[in-house]
Amino acid sequence: MSMTATRGRAIALTVALATGPLALVPATASTAAPRAGAAAAAEPGPGTNYAIDDPFTSDRTSWFRADRFGMFIHFGAYSNLEGEYTRPNGTVCRNAEWIMRECAIPKGEYEKQAATFNPKDFDAKAIVAAAKSAGQKYIVITAKHHDGYAMWPTKQNNWNLRDHSSFDKNRDILAELKQAADAEGIKLGLYYSIWDWHDPDFPNADTFPKYKQRMYGQLKELIDNYDPALLWFDGEWDTDRPTNRWHARDGEELESYLRDLDPNLVINNRVNKRRVTDGDYGTPEQEIPKAPEDGQLWESCMTINGTWGYARHDTNWKSGTELTRNLLNTSSRSGNYLLNVGPDKLGRVPAPSTAALKEMGDWLGRSGQGAAVYKAGFPGVVSQPDWGVVSRSGNDLYASVYKWPGAGKQLHLRATTGFKVDSARVLGSDQKVTVTKAGDGYDITPAGDATNPTATVIKLSITPAAPAAEGHGTGLKAEIFDNDQLSGSPKVTRTDPTINYAWRFRGSPAENIPADHFGTRWTGTIEPRYSEKYQFATVSDDTVRVWVDGKLLIDHTTPHGPSVDKGTIDLQAGRKYSIKVEHTERTGEAYMKLLWSSPNTPQQVVPKSQLSPN
Repeated sequence: MSMTATRGRAIALTVALATGPLALVPATASTAAPRAGAAAAAEPGPGTNYAIDDPFTSDRTSWFRADRFGMFIHFGAYSNLEGEYTRPNGTVCRNAEWIMRECAIPKGEYEKQAATFNPKDFDAKAIVAAAKSAGQKYIVITAKHHDGYAMWPTKQNNWNLRDHSSFDKNRDILAELKQAADAEGIKLGLYYSIWDWHDPDFPNADTFPKYKQRMYGQLKELIDNYDPALLWFDGEWDTDRPTNRWHARDGEELESYLRDLDPNLVINNRVNKRRVTDGDYGTPEQEIPKAPEDGQLWESCMTINGTWGYARHDTNWKSGTELTRNLLNTSSRSGNYLLNVGPDKLGRVPAPSTAALKEMGDWLGRSGQGAAVYKAGFPGVVSQPDWGVVSRSGNDLYASVYKWPGAGKQLHLRATTGFKVDSARVLGSDQKVTVTKAGDGYDITPAGDATNPTATVIKLSITPAAPAAEGHGTGLKAEIFDNDQLSGSPKVTRTDPTINYAWRFRGSPAENIPADHFGTRWTGTIEPRYSEKYQFATVSDDTVRVWVDGKLLIDHTTPHGPSVDKGTIDLQAGRKYSIKVEHTERTGEAYMKLLWSSPNTPQQVVPKSQLSPN
């Protein structure tokens, strides 16, 4: 994570050490870099589509979308300093996980302190118990942060917890955490930093491939030995001290390699360049977006105090109320909340962290209030109020009220489409709740007091507008051209089930279409399931145009990098509307995805059932 709370960054870089006692271990053929380590996979090239599914609807990501709440753990060799470094002149420099770089600790001195690192009190069962009591469904721990120090017994170098510390050589904290998490039904994710301050091959363009080879070897170790459900990358940005050589082509190769190793992995967008086209989900940091993110799942990572790694000087702890409301705000916008703890040098999680987590768990476990978070998301049918937030799960709305109006006073909800409220009740209370139509929505009037000061939840069971029957479409007619002007006769004509493509640098729509200078026109009809306003969104690179019912909704014909463009239109359920989509690729990367959403349709790639080629 970053050096400051406002720009925090996750951990776990792949490391490679210098000469002498911290020697690099040459990679073997089985752990070689791109392609060599994935012999079973087809060589990418023309005709390759890297979009393996739609993360918004895929079974592969269903747990991630449902669980909503996870624990982040920043723990590494930097934890041994506990946030303070005394310089030779006696002055003290304070930092946490960035302390090696920001306090300019010489490599030899940093290695010397790491040799004394002994997290003997690291208790995986206790950490998992704390996560479970907090209501957290998954854990992500830094396997390697920017200092390159591996927290598992890697065979790629000896800059790791087994070979360069005072820790018990027979213990493996990642294995311990995996076993404890599995026992409690909690998923384990691993953080890995691309940027590496310690590996001498990392900053040099000539030797960077050697670093990548060891990185691939370490990632294969992590997947083979710990079977993570998720990989959380970091350190992908352009920077110096040391120079970061990671480019989008590197990200393309790495993501492809990882999906060859484990097709079920969930991977964040920092595997590449943190764009909407990278990985499965976006990673806003120390902030919560004001609305659902367009084009990609998302997860906000935050600290409980002000630092990611342990710093004994940082006592700015957030309250359980603030953290619980952060979680509710996040889930009401269809996001996940990854909340960090930083164990001290002995491996103990600070008491204020566990206390705040327990407060959150107590709230989530009380009177079914967790239903406002787990499997819940953006409400769609109502706008977010100024007195709290509303989330939705199926046909239930959960209004989490921060500013209770008082007995007999009203809370107003503005409707964005038609629906009927069938019942309303305050969770944890038998007080009467009256719901009446009023103006642009509904007035909700509770008869009693709030149940708690954090957020009192009112559950509203609704009947939304009746959908039309599911369509029986097969997709859209695709005409593919070997030029970026859509001119002449198409080289390929076929039916595409959906428009969901990530061709990246080397792929293309068909084997006889080159990776650069091509174009595609999709035509047919689209059939909405609800009568309401639909938002269409494209994720594209280089140009895109979309017409629905003859109306030009999206018109971005200036060549661009990965971009989300949107347009809205009112549609009637069950009616078929004409649709035309045009995309061109000039040079470099190529992407084209067509998504839609409406008050009763969560954001997703437009499914083939609602598309027909004529």
